[in-house]
Amino acid sequence: MIPRQITTEFHALLKEYPIVTVLGPRQAGKTTLAQTALPDYDYVSLEQPEIREFATEDPKAFLRQHPNHVIFDEIQRAPHLLSYLQGIVDERSENGQFVLTGSHQLELRAAVSQSLAGRTGILYLLPLSIAELTAAEITFDDFADYVFHGFMPRIYDQQQRPHIAYANYYQTYLERDVRQLINLKNVSLFEKFVKLLAGRTGQIINYQSLANDVGVDGKTISHWLSILEASFVVFKLPPYFENFGKRVIKSPKYYFTDTGLLTYLLDIEKVGQVRRDPLLGNIFENLVVLEALKARYNQGLAANLYYFRDSAGHEIDLLFKSGRELNGVEIKAGATWSRSFKKGLVYFSENINPLAQRYVVYSGESVEFSDGLKALPFSQVGGVFH
Repeated sequence: MIPRQITTEFHALLKEYPIVTVLGPRQAGKTTLAQTALPDYDYVSLEQPEIREFATEDPKAFLRQHPNHVIFDEIQRAPHLLSYLQGIVDERSENGQFVLTGSHQLELRAAVSQSLAGRTGILYLLPLSIAELTAAEITFDDFADYVFHGFMPRIYDQQQRPHIAYANYYQTYLERDVRQLINLKNVSLFEKFVKLLAGRTGQIINYQSLANDVGVDGKTISHWLSILEASFVVFKLPPYFENFGKRVIKSPKYYFTDTGLLTYLLDIEKVGQVRRDPLLGNIFENLVVLEALKARYNQGLAANLYYFRDSAGHEIDLLFKSGRELNGVEIKAGATWSRSFKKGLVYFSENINPLAQRYVVYSGESVEFSDGLKALPFSQVGGVFH
């Protein structure tokens, strides 16, 4: 098992809250994290029909059987338990009583905010990061290998073939979970939507254009996107437009939470096909933005990641705040340094908002320039967000 960086924050929250909730995609390692960190806790999977039925029909009796130090896995399958847990933790003034895991934000968000406000710390666990793989002495020379293998722990623990593993992942989890969340009359239409979305990764979303290509209305596209986001299949990168007026693009970008799933959806069947793909730059960008998000979440921090583009075409791939300071990151798939890589950072810093730190993340070597700009290899990007 590959150790997870989020473990430190997980233990910290257990000392501060009666309940800790760990949310994230299917197969990202939530259960393994909880069981490994808390070997003395009881484990209850609400995915099992007979357990879920008992929890639903007689929640008080169910919780009497599991009164304390329990991991409730996939809690979204029995969200009504949250109000009963509220009563239990309010009676007993003790932190670290329960751990909840879940893979659907939509079903949990309202229930958690209503029943467990102030009683739970929340963590988001995404698949493995490059830093976690490196610490486990698993490294690749080329970013294409990372992209193709993806970051699901089981790929590495079980030495699975990535393309086959993600095909099964898509059919087993994504299709099944989505069917539970929306009444899909036409599964093939939804699959077309997901594949078209993969082809637009890292692009500013045009809902109507996507709707036209899929053959549904814009309202359906928005709903389907919200389901994919709530299920941690994709995440939204919002635009940064503080006080910049109407010149700034205000539609979000979407990225996939695992590049292995992305390459599967793009019909990439071998690692050698990654570098020949016309979406190479977008795939690389997805990898880097995803690593930034993991670095933030693994510290228990909110994402606070943005992109910038104005109507004149000036853009920065990634902006993030550290305190009151604004920092910028440009993302380039190339391995050879070019002065053009920093053009967007220079323009933004001189004409729009001064940047405290400026980075270019690419496939080359680490270089620090006299003007303070740093060029970093993609494998080190996580360190920028600490």
